[in-house]
Amino acid sequence: MAQDEPRLDEIRALLRELPGPDEAAAAAAQARQSALALPSGGLGRLGELALWLAAWQNAGPRLERPRVALFAANHGIAERADADMNETARQVQAAVGGRAAINQVAGAWDSDLRVYEMALEQPSADFTAGPALSEADCARALSYGMMAVEQGFDVMGLGAIAQGGDLSAAALCLALFGGEASDWLPEGAPSEAAAWLAAALEANRAALGDPLEVLRCFGGLETAAVVGAILACRLARTPVLLDGVPALAAAAVLHAREPALLDHCQVAQLGNDPAAERLARRLNRRPLLDLGLTDGDGFGAALAIPLLQAAVACHTGMASREG
Repeated sequence: MAQDEPRLDEIRALLRELPGPDEAAAAAAQARQSALALPSGGLGRLGELALWLAAWQNAGPRLERPRVALFAANHGIAERADADMNETARQVQAAVGGRAAINQVAGAWDSDLRVYEMALEQPSADFTAGPALSEADCARALSYGMMAVEQGFDVMGLGAIAQGGDLSAAALCLALFGGEASDWLPEGAPSEAAAWLAAALEANRAALGDPLEVLRCFGGLETAAVVGAILACRLARTPVLLDGVPALAAAAVLHAREPALLDHCQVAQLGNDPAAERLARRLNRRPLLDLGLTDGDGFGAALAIPLLQAAVACHTGMASREG
């Protein structure tokens, strides 16, 4: 590897420097909520979300500048499944052109939407034969995701668009958490998929036990970018909404390193696949929405933003017992 190429060790060093929640801001928000003119806990999960936002925004809570970021790439494993590798480009074009479902929701709630296309014509390698990404490519994708996070946004929704993303997510979970391939494969996966995952584990056995190496060997460019964005949001004290299984599988890489690394993250939605529910339970996360959505293309995150806005409005606008 060339001297100036990025290395995963730089990310490992960063993981030791990430800030925690602002305890003073959390205490102030709790005091405000305790004084609201309603029964204790009357806001239910809305109250919990307001406190979570305050703890990770250093003040507030506030939700005036939301952003949703989508990362798009393709996986070599998708070619084994005879997937249409042009579908990712079509989804990207629809979102960029304002014609996707997410555009309608994001526009209705004034959410900033960004789509990051990552070498769609160059899928990651087929992980059944070895690592999906080189160390340099993985580190570059992590850095790319970090650079997509700008200061000044109150919440960041993260999603992914990728052919083969569901198979990659299953491989990541199997490598990180163990179990059987059937525990993590989505419904409707190809009949050969369990054998593919078994071959992938055998080909990349040296990576097991190191979450960032697992990311490199079983993830893709968009997976690494989502991990990078989660880390950058933590540094910027920007709360995160994860949308769908691919984004949550990316988050699982950090959870495997240290569960507290996801304390600034909520799950917008999972879809209705049992593997998705199993992953959420493993990460101790309960989705905000259950609408039967199937994709993790940011649509669920955009839908969850008005829920957070409602939490903030109740927390800041309601009368207190003192008047």
